[in-house]
Amino acid sequence: MAYRLIKKYPRSIYKGNKEVKQHFNYLLVIDFESTCKKYEKMEPQEIIEFPCAAVSTKTWNTENVFHEYIKPKVHPVLTSFCTDLTGIIQDMVENQPHFPEVFDKFCKWLEEHNYFKEGNDCAFVTCGDWDLKSMLPAQCELDNIPLPEHFQKWINIKDTFCEATQYYPRSLKDMLTFLKIPLHGRLHCGINDVENIVKIIQTLQSQHNTEFKINTAPNLLKKKIVNV
Repeated sequence: MAYRLIKKYPRSIYKGNKEVKQHFNYLLVIDFESTCKKYEKMEPQEIIEFPCAAVSTKTWNTENVFHEYIKPKVHPVLTSFCTDLTGIIQDMVENQPHFPEVFDKFCKWLEEHNYFKEGNDCAFVTCGDWDLKSMLPAQCELDNIPLPEHFQKWINIKDTFCEATQYYPRSLKDMLTFLKIPLHGRLHCGINDVENIVKIIQTLQSQHNTEFKINTAPNLLKKKIVNV
């Protein structure tokens, strides 16, 4: 009976009609694209697209966007598989700076808009844990860059989606389909993926009265593994 009630009524009913209080002023949506090969993992993988959209939790609109392409150092020539998957052609990265310069520019962008400053709490949002659990730490290690503390915890939108809808999504496309949101652009294009995640956030907030909270960090990842 409880299962039927959950399926029959929107989850927001159980939270009451009052909108939940959000923990953050801005949600910073990130989705990296990286070098890759077909049928095998490229070593090392390198970030080649770095998009981030800042979504205000007051208006639920995107207020600022950071978007840069990056030329990889170790494998500077993109594979045909990488281009087919991401839509990123060689010309789009060929004359772009390497990761350290772009990451420094991104950190200055965060400072410029006072994200993570006192009184302006923010959280990164990703689709899955790969971007901030694996890719960014590996890239920073490759370039000998200390990883700032605020990159070490984030909101995995898949877990938030599951808590709000009682359905665990397999992918970004699965979330869009479930919420009946048309796909914008193409999958595995970093900036398009970010824009689609923003639409998911907006729909979860408006239709499910969703609370966006940190659900992934080193200690939380250990708990997930233990609970499996």
